[in-house]
Amino acid sequence: MAVHFPLALILTATVLLAAARLLRRDSHAATVATVGTWNLCLGAAAALLALATGLGAVLDLNVGLAARQAISVHLKWAIFTTLVLVLLAVWRGAGKAQESRPSWVFIIVLWGASAALVVTGYHGGQNVYRYGVGVEENAVRPAEAPHGG
Repeated sequence: MAVHFPLALILTATVLLAAARLLRRDSHAATVATVGTWNLCLGAAAALLALATGLGAVLDLNVGLAARQAISVHLKWAIFTTLVLVLLAVWRGAGKAQESRPSWVFIIVLWGASAALVVTGYHGGQNVYRYGVGVEENAVRPAEAPHGG
């Protein structure tokens, strides 16, 4: 749950804020921009929570070298993406009124951050489905695996 909320909220915020920039009617754009801003701010907070839970989970992992390297790549993407999302949330939340249309520069950076979030999620999925990270039985080093199974 902690890792999927940021994905849903940030991707929704990205679409809504881009729509707010493109909509012709000011009243519709203001409503969509407000909802997009809230999604962005909540998504950035959720990304911080996901990063914290991920860092906590890494502390007790006992994995092989390949999995450890994959976790390292995922962690670097997660830290970078979370930092950018928090900065974007501050930019949007503390900047102009939440119902204002976002600038094109903001929209472009937000799309880039959303792409980075998808890459982060991809690497996280690889950790689970390719290396078995977080799956108790598969996360044990082969040398330490119980005999017969």
